[in-house]
Amino acid sequence: MNLVRTGLLLAAMTALFLVVGFLLGGRGGLVVALLFALATNLFAWWNSDRMVLRMHDARLVTRASAPELYGLVEELARRAGLPTPAVYLIETDQPNAFATGRDPRHSAVAVTRGLLESLGREELAGVIAHELGHIRNRDTLTMTIAATLAGAVGFLANFAFFFGGSQNDERPNPIAAILIMILAPLAATLVQLAISRTREYSADRAGAEICGDPRWLASALARIEQLAAGRIMPSAEHNPASAHLFIVNPLRMGGIDGLFRTHPPTEERIRRLLALEPGGFAPAAAVGPIASRPQVRYGSVPRAGGRRSPWRR
Repeated sequence: MNLVRTGLLLAAMTALFLVVGFLLGGRGGLVVALLFALATNLFAWWNSDRMVLRMHDARLVTRASAPELYGLVEELARRAGLPTPAVYLIETDQPNAFATGRDPRHSAVAVTRGLLESLGREELAGVIAHELGHIRNRDTLTMTIAATLAGAVGFLANFAFFFGGSQNDERPNPIAAILIMILAPLAATLVQLAISRTREYSADRAGAEICGDPRWLASALARIEQLAAGRIMPSAEHNPASAHLFIVNPLRMGGIDGLFRTHPPTEERIRRLLALEPGGFAPAAAVGPIASRPQVRYGSVPRAGGRRSPWRR
């Protein structure tokens, strides 16, 4: 189903490219938009994960630089039956995380500094398990391609004003150009919404199964929702097309923005998690070190440039 969904997404975004190109430049614009769409689709299929990581200035961490974090991801990946994904750190105070990659063997999990400093080990395990659930469900390809193509549609629409300066058979008038600038990104957002909400519930359930206790993820979601509202994530504000990748929407929302939420309500996600019977999964004790170690913060992961966080156990 995810392969079919990805194919439909590529087709929908390509059609949107063609419509915008035709409205901007007539038949010539249609040809240019077609070539641009083909190039973008190929790039998104192979390189969208790396592009998204660069959007957020994510830094690769290793077992040597972050042994506890890397070990936690490795342990949960083993429980999920997955290869250990690459682990990335984003230097921002907002607690959040996302997964990316075209398949489980080419996947990555990115967490923010704020997440490591705000959550205990069990809550962090719940968040990482959720992201591994996306990888196991093969959501990451669809999610990452959607982010790349939606950003490209917005980029293309920004040229509408410059190409719409005169009215003739091949170009729209300025009013049409302004409408394209507004409606093309909106259409791309609606395509994203069509694929983004229901998969969060599925990943929540998979995450509860992987970590062994749905209460860990429920507690983490409540904590993230509380803290994220007051902490801006600059890279997400500059790249809003990637918002649906995160476990909780990283953007400042308000007013009419609520109509275009990329995530289901956090309260409903928590309610569904708490409705799951912990006994229906592997006992929490079976998770081994996750359950037996004390609740710790992970703020001691070295910062870029060698500076370490003041947070300690």
